[in-house]
Amino acid sequence: MKTDDLHTDPIERLARRRAGAKMGWFIHATVYVLVNLLLVFISASRGQGWAVYPLMGWGLGLLIHGAVVFFVMPGGNFYDRLVARERKALAGRDRW
Repeated sequence: MKTDDLHTDPIERLARRRAGAKMGWFIHATVYVLVNLLLVFISASRGQGWAVYPLMGWGLGLLIHGAVVFFVMPGGNFYDRLVARERKALAGRDRW
């Protein structure tokens, strides 16, 4: 397969887009774990419990990011099921 084919093939483009999105989520999750471990250590060493707030807030953001990447994006299982359901509904509908 030539390089030009890789840029025009819709499956290849979708695969690269999904792989990039998943890689972005894994990087996000890794940074989340490392930074929050440091915050928990600092908070605990001072006898305080404030580290729970960034854990929860950022954790919610990470959860939403993961939901978009793994369920909503084109190629995700949930998205594919919704598209298939809409195709079926439109195919059964009377045309004008």
